[in-house]
Amino acid sequence: MTGKDDMAAGIVKWTSAALGDMPHAFFGRQGGVSTGLYAGLNVGLGSDDDRDAIAENRRRVIDTVLPGAALASPHQVHSPDVVPVTAPFADDARPHADALVTATPGLLLGIVTADCVPVLFADREADVVGAAHAGWKGAIAGVTDRTLDAMEALGARRDRIGCAIGPCIARASYEVDQGFVDRFLADDPENERFFAEGTRPGHAQFDIEAYVAARLAAAGVTRIEMLGQDTYAQPELFFSYRRSCHKGEPGYGRQISVIGLA
Repeated sequence: MTGKDDMAAGIVKWTSAALGDMPHAFFGRQGGVSTGLYAGLNVGLGSDDDRDAIAENRRRVIDTVLPGAALASPHQVHSPDVVPVTAPFADDARPHADALVTATPGLLLGIVTADCVPVLFADREADVVGAAHAGWKGAIAGVTDRTLDAMEALGARRDRIGCAIGPCIARASYEVDQGFVDRFLADDPENERFFAEGTRPGHAQFDIEAYVAARLAAAGVTRIEMLGQDTYAQPELFFSYRRSCHKGEPGYGRQISVIGLA
């Protein structure tokens, strides 16, 4: 069962039993130093937030989960690409990818999201972990499948890997058009089960969290946990790209999900 913890510094994080005692957490927006549009724990290097505030927020994430670790996060591009990490890289030299894996202690893998699906992976016996950003493009292209492959290349075993799916936009908040639906049905007709009738003609509600969980199960993962937290519907807890767009805001913050090896 996933637990939500309120930290002394005001940071709120969620952890998952599916990942055991591996250092990890899914963070929301509370407990940071950013202000204004990005108020809270904004860690998005792609945002227009103050650089010093972002750096401090990222430091707080490290100190909360794995003090002294180096935080590695990719330049996310909605791809299925995965990069093995053995050493930290500079913020201005981040690989263009949407998932990271490592077997190196002292590294904290981080994925930033603002409605997309963060997935954390762990094989406790092999000491191999992974983190993936699954927006709809990366999800349908197989970013989670490739993350599992990359973990196996480091010595993990698929039947031992536990996965946790963090805060993301929920079906009730995720309306898509028929062209979007058709793209998923063309990939697999059984994907119809992830869509419900929309609030407008020619539209549907997409359950991306359930879709990602089904991809993991189909790939052979037997221990999967979903947090069930809707980023769009809880502005006090999470940043949301879609909510910011609907409100006509000029930018949006990002929350982070991290996992590492002590």
